[in-house]
Amino acid sequence: MPKNRNTFSFLARPHRRVASWAVHRIWAWAQGAGAVTAARPGRLRFGGIGEGTRLAFPQGTVFGEPWIQLGGHCVIGEQVTLTAGMMPDLDLGPEPILTLGDGVVLGRGSHVIADTTVTIGSDTYCGPYVYITSTNHSYDDPHEPVGKQWPRMEPVEIGPGCWIGTGAVILPGARLGRNVVVAAGAVVRGEVPDHAVVAGAPARIVRSWNPEQGWQPPLRTPAPVPIPEGVTSEQLLALADLEQAPDAP
Repeated sequence: MPKNRNTFSFLARPHRRVASWAVHRIWAWAQGAGAVTAARPGRLRFGGIGEGTRLAFPQGTVFGEPWIQLGGHCVIGEQVTLTAGMMPDLDLGPEPILTLGDGVVLGRGSHVIADTTVTIGSDTYCGPYVYITSTNHSYDDPHEPVGKQWPRMEPVEIGPGCWIGTGAVILPGARLGRNVVVAAGAVVRGEVPDHAVVAGAPARIVRSWNPEQGWQPPLRTPAPVPIPEGVTSEQLLALADLEQAPDAP
């Protein structure tokens, strides 16, 4: 038998539509108002925050801000954790602990945990849910719970121009060179030279570049063709429409 329907349910539909519209408008307003920039830092007092840098709202856990230096034009996604020191309200000395260069991108849900120095070079892009830490648990004492043992700390350095894929983990002591690609889900420790691609857990070099031989092993796909200088967005759209036309050659 058909289910009974509320005779007046249709009257509630306009109210639901209005409520949905209001919730989305309020949330959009909150995202704009809650974003952190150099001009509108809110409650956060970073050691430095460059022009054009924006931390999306809602932010993740942030503490030790006086020892966090953010370069210019960085993009920090929603729910990104940035911490300097093992806990809030510590005096960490005169030098910055966590430093982001200009143009760094940290994807949604990423964590950068800097109990000792962590440096991320300019124009490094991180996908969502990347985990970068200078601290690891120790388990030397087999009788003591791991979480209660004093952790090990080693500085982390990520060179400029790197790409770090979704869900990658950068462990204490890692030193990545310039323009390194870290595959999604990789777990990186130790040194990675310039212009290398690493993948796996633990990560290993699967491709590298040198001036004499280029990429080894060779790339399987041709390099993308850059957009010629001076081409407008309208011209690109017109070209796309032409290629999709049924009688296009």
